[in-house]
Amino acid sequence: MKDTTAYKSVLEAEKIRLEEELSTVGRRNPSNPADWEALPSETGLEADPSDTADQIDGYETNTAILKDLETRYNEVLGALTRIETGTYGICSVSGEEIEDDRLAADPAANTCKAHLTS
Repeated sequence: MKDTTAYKSVLEAEKIRLEEELSTVGRRNPSNPADWEALPSETGLEADPSDTADQIDGYETNTAILKDLETRYNEVLGALTRIETGTYGICSVSGEEIEDDRLAADPAANTCKAHLTS
């Protein structure tokens, strides 16, 4: 069994950083707190049609950024859950141990190098 203390610290710090980044482009969905939803970027001048178009473009940009951040956030949460349940460092495909260098590169990894693209 791996010593997960260092990995847990790194993952918890990344979780906090991701929550901060997520809150700059979105908010937790009030009807599903496990989900995030993008916020439009506000110009303060939305009465002008070109400002409304800029706001829509900003919303689409925030949606794309939020999607990537939320994917990583969920990976980090999954790794923290695996630490708590004692399954951290075990490949989700083969059940083999995940290589130390793979976990050092990505502490949220859930597969070994052989199943990296699975």
